[in-house]
Amino acid sequence: PRTEVTVTAGPGVDDLPAAVEVAAYRIASEALANVARHASARSARVSHDRTGPDLVVGVADDGVGIAPDAVAGVGLVSLRERAAELGGRCEVTCPPGGGTVVRAELPLDGGVHG
Repeated sequence: PRTEVTVTAGPGVDDLPAAVEVAAYRIASEALANVARHASARSARVSHDRTGPDLVVGVADDGVGIAPDAVAGVGLVSLRERAAELGGRCEVTCPPGGGTVVRAELPLDGGVHG
């Protein structure tokens, strides 16, 4: 089965620092790979929005979600590591209505303060 993917980008995301752009791409692509491998989703949404000093990357699907007792695999661990490399963070949650949501906050200064 195919998964329909919608991508949106808010204002101000067309001129990002290279490190942030690469991390955002890799996080979104790994999250979508997980959707394709595991979610059995009909649809997925990828969003990029500038929120204060951060780029927020979101990937949400309507698939089966992740079992509460599942051990995070290499893909989920790499999402968190990519965000942490820039001083950001990444959360993976499964809403009560189903599916999985990946939300990464990446500092636009690439983790370099001052």
